[in-house]
Amino acid sequence: MKPRIYVDTSVLGGCEDAEFRESSRHLLDAFVRSRAVMVVSDLTLRELARAPDPVRRVLTAVPPENIESIGVTTEADELAQAYLAERVVNSTMAVDALHIALATVARVDVLVSWNFRHIVNLEKIHAFNAVNLKRGYPILEIRSPLEVFTDE
Repeated sequence: MKPRIYVDTSVLGGCEDAEFRESSRHLLDAFVRSRAVMVVSDLTLRELARAPDPVRRVLTAVPPENIESIGVTTEADELAQAYLAERVVNSTMAVDALHIALATVARVDVLVSWNFRHIVNLEKIHAFNAVNLKRGYPILEIRSPLEVFTDE
C-alpha cells in the first residue's frame, strides 16, 4: 500500500525556493510517479491560494488520482484546540496546530513540512504526540522532505 503523506504549504512553496527546491521536488516526483499519495487539506489549499503563481501551480503536476483531499472537521479543530490548551504551540501558531490535527485525525503515514520551528522539531513532535496519545490518537510521524524518500 502506498504511503499517505500530508503535505503542508511549506513543502509546496519549497518547490520554488532555492534552499528547499531539490528535496521538495524529489518528494513531489514521488507523488507524480505514484509512489505515494499526497494528502492535501482545505487549510493547505486556502494558504496556497495566497501564494505566488508558480507555487500555486505545483499541485497541477500531480495526477488527481494521487491526491487525497481532506477537509477541516470539528474533530480536527478540537484536537488543534487541545494542542493550544496544552501549550504545544501558542495561539499565534493555531494554523500549525490545525495542520498537525488534520494529519492526525486523517491517520496519515507521515506529515512533511519545512517548518522547523513549530512542526519538525523534536520537542514539538513529542508534545504533539503526547496530546495525541492522551486523546486516543496514534503517534504522528513528522518529518522534513529530506527524510521521506532517500532512494537508497
